[in-house]
Amino acid sequence: MAGDTGSERRRRAPGALESEIMAALWAVDEALTPAGVQQALGGDLAYNTVQTILVRLHEKGLLARSAAGRAHAYTPVAGAEDQAARQMHALLDRGPDHQAVLQRFVTTLSAADESALRRLLASARPPRAS
Repeated sequence: MAGDTGSERRRRAPGALESEIMAALWAVDEALTPAGVQQALGGDLAYNTVQTILVRLHEKGLLARSAAGRAHAYTPVAGAEDQAARQMHALLDRGPDHQAVLQRFVTTLSAADESALRRLLASARPPRAS
């Protein structure tokens, strides 16, 4: 193909870069500056790109930031599991029929995930009065 040098990169799916950055932050037990996040991601992204995504994630309430010299350092406000649960709730709340959404979700679970969900539901229920 004319003009294709082979070095052109595929575009990421919407939200993929945010997910990669969140994963990098969840993987460490310290706040990271944009340069630290850039390094954690392999150094392939431009500093400004990383910084822009970090600011967006902060504005969405997903990251806390603190001063770190002339830059900011970022930490997730919640763990990966908490964030996934929030996203699941948000998706569930968008639909008019929660039961139908939950039913569809459950029917797509693997046997192992279904078993785990059953155990979690059983242990979350208060004991019944005799």
